[in-house]
Amino acid sequence: VALLGYGTAVQSCLAAASLVEPHGLGLTVADARFCKPLDRALIRSLAKSHEVLITVEEGSIGGFGSHVAQFMALDGLLDGTIKWRPLVLPDRYIEHGSPSDQLAQAGLTPSHIAATIFNILGQTREALQIMS
Repeated sequence: VALLGYGTAVQSCLAAASLVEPHGLGLTVADARFCKPLDRALIRSLAKSHEVLITVEEGSIGGFGSHVAQFMALDGLLDGTIKWRPLVLPDRYIEHGSPSDQLAQAGLTPSHIAATIFNILGQTREALQIMS
């Protein structure tokens, strides 16, 4: 499993990794550093060496994850067995509150990221444990 974080989401990815690793899953966390130009070599390497790739950002539709998806599609990286998911802010209003409260509403906390990993891998029980 590879987490490709963009911006401040990298810290949430690192925290999610600490929640997942005790369950015996190997996890790679990569920092995208910038959205444009895309680090194509990094994305290609992650996609070819992992069965799951999750992009995580505090952006919405049309952001970093969309750029990654287009690159992967054009490069043929989505033609194999990789499972790719973008974790982004929802396309709706999020109530005012602390940043941690807003990330919880958006489903972008380390626990949400970890639960997404388990759900993709079909480990629903572990996902429920992480979220409880």
